[in-house]
Amino acid sequence: MPHDAAGMTHWHEPGAGQRAGFGVFKRPKTAYDSFMESEGIPVFRDIGVKTVSDLPLAPWTRMGGRGSYIQLYGTEGKWGCYVVEVPGSGALNPEKHMYEEIFLVVEGRGSTEVWLDGEPGRHVFEWQKGSMFSIPMNAMHRIVNASSAPALLLAGTNAPNVLNQINNVGAIFENPFLFRDRFSGAADFYKPRDDIEPDPVRGLAMRRTNFIPDVVGCELPLDNRRSPGYRRVEPFRTGNSFYLWIGQHENGRYSKAHAHTSAAVLICLKGKGYTYTWPEHLGATPWKDGKADQVRRLDYEQFGMVTAAPGGARWYHQHFSVSKDPFRLTAWFGPNSPGREPGPPGEKHTDYTAMELQEGGSAIPYWGEDPAIREEYLATLAREGVPSRMDPAWFEVPEKFRK
Repeated sequence: MPHDAAGMTHWHEPGAGQRAGFGVFKRPKTAYDSFMESEGIPVFRDIGVKTVSDLPLAPWTRMGGRGSYIQLYGTEGKWGCYVVEVPGSGALNPEKHMYEEIFLVVEGRGSTEVWLDGEPGRHVFEWQKGSMFSIPMNAMHRIVNASSAPALLLAGTNAPNVLNQINNVGAIFENPFLFRDRFSGAADFYKPRDDIEPDPVRGLAMRRTNFIPDVVGCELPLDNRRSPGYRRVEPFRTGNSFYLWIGQHENGRYSKAHAHTSAAVLICLKGKGYTYTWPEHLGATPWKDGKADQVRRLDYEQFGMVTAAPGGARWYHQHFSVSKDPFRLTAWFGPNSPGREPGPPGEKHTDYTAMELQEGGSAIPYWGEDPAIREEYLATLAREGVPSRMDPAWFEVPEKFRK
């Protein structure tokens, strides 16, 4: 074979003291990246967006509406997201697929039909702005708009996880297998449930339900893990592994910064605020240490979203309520649920994002955070006409940590 013939490149062994490979290279496209591009709609990539209603939409042949994919930094390969517009007085195309899917209604009202392919029984339920629901794996479903105005829905899926492994679109959308263990013909399958029980892994508040009519206004139990008065619940849906929670900070308060790896995306349900995020290696006080240029910030409002850790590894992130209403968020993780990280079954694990640094966790106590954070927050509240409800005592170093 000719050496370095036209159209072919011969691999050369490195010389003494050299390393093989390019050293610096561009990440290749995944199967899911190529799939998104093939759909002919925009693909939005950034750390977040003020509100998903601002995203440009394009005709989406497969879905029968208009849409845009969303792939926030740090979620690549971990889970997928998109917005889809349902035509006024119309419907999206019926579909099924070998990945999980949840929907949050951003605007409009309508209904959803869910059934197993080839079987007569089907569920039909109505939704409105602020409703959230889950679709069982590979179940047929159809989304119908009840209004003459377009409806807008935000969806989360684990399509990247499945497609990147199988790398065959036909196997995703044309698979005949029926997941009867995830689909029930019972009349209450999509009936809202309000009963609270402890999550079996971490003991946090959990609600077993496949449909929440109003995530914006539903009651949330007290949690206190992120900020004083913080409320939170995690829904458990159709046997899916797609993990999410709904939480709320009181107005005039903000969360403690805490660090974990990429996957989580925060979506605003009520109020408005901003999020700071920075690599964990910058430490707890990046402004004080002259590294503020490496801190990312996003301001957002209802149905805006921000990625908690945009660059792999572990990032600190901190969320600030600046509206007169409480700041309600839902966090979507895809199949990357906290407390279920890889490790031997039964190995002791801790709720480290809720534990402060001095306890062996990753949360920065208010008294240990960068002073610039509080100063800016108080100034922002003053501009918004919102009184601060941050107790000065929270910023005093406990006596056991005083030198």
